[in-house]
Amino acid sequence: VQLQASGGGLVQAGGSLRLSCAASGRTFSSYAVGWFRQAPGKEREFVAAISRSGGYTYYADSVKGRFTIPRDNAKNTVYLQMNSLKPQDTAVYYCAANSHTSYYSSNYDSWGQGTLVTVSS
Repeated sequence: VQLQASGGGLVQAGGSLRLSCAASGRTFSSYAVGWFRQAPGKEREFVAAISRSGGYTYYADSVKGRFTIPRDNAKNTVYLQMNSLKPQDTAVYYCAANSHTSYYSSNYDSWGQGTLVTVSS
């Protein structure tokens, strides 16, 4: 599956952004999807993941209660709704697909290009 992430931009602290991860192919519902982010000088870290059906979601502690990860299989798209953004959320955000959800980036087979999110204080 090929993925394309979009929706990044510049936002003030406390604001919101919605990232999109659009997938090609007709078997998108066969894939779990995760969002990861990488800040300058830091390693890539897990942000959120959603199961194939959308029935299970997982979040990093740092974003729990602020971010959600809905998916629309009819549109072959997974979103990352980010609310109450903080300057420490500034990073390049990546979406990735795998047969099962995982907290570990090495378990994901397909990756989209990153989209930059910058949160100003």
